[in-house]
Amino acid sequence: MRLDGGSVLDLSRTVEIHPAAYRTESITVQPKFVEPGPEALKQIEDEVKLKEKIFAASAKEPLWPSSFRAPVMAAPTDSFGVRRMFNGKLASIHKGMDFRARMGTPVRASNSGVVVLARPLYYEGNCVIIDHGLGLFTLSMHLSRIQVHEGQRVATGELLGLSGATGRVTGPHLHWAVRWEGLIWTRRRCSG
Repeated sequence: MRLDGGSVLDLSRTVEIHPAAYRTESITVQPKFVEPGPEALKQIEDEVKLKEKIFAASAKEPLWPSSFRAPVMAAPTDSFGVRRMFNGKLASIHKGMDFRARMGTPVRASNSGVVVLARPLYYEGNCVIIDHGLGLFTLSMHLSRIQVHEGQRVATGELLGLSGATGRVTGPHLHWAVRWEGLIWTRRRCSG
């Protein structure tokens, strides 16, 4: 950074990165979510491409005016990094925060932005993705009902839908994630 007098100020800092230890949990789900058939595999492939396209295009300016807030008034139950064994097979690493939200709990926008996806997906169930600008997105998954539509501008606290148990789940809850420039973030960790 160049100061008014022409001198250069070094603002770099060394950050140590230490390995993290995450627990492994076993979950039983419908077999179709562990070994999808050919039609489901095609659907999953199409959804991966759709999400890649969505995450590649973001507003060039910030669409949020203030601090982000939790999407539900509920306690978190599971956090980022947990290794998930589905029906005895390692299937994923949890990339978000789960909230204990009973069926039908209002799920609200954590900040203002534009709804870029509002539809059912294979694993995510009923899903809403909001673009907050500058490559920053929030994702709300497993909703029982979606109350917004793609292209809609939403304000902080606006109703997105109701919590539920759609997609690959064991019961009603809200899975919420933050994605920024290709990374999934939670309160403590990030992942590619």
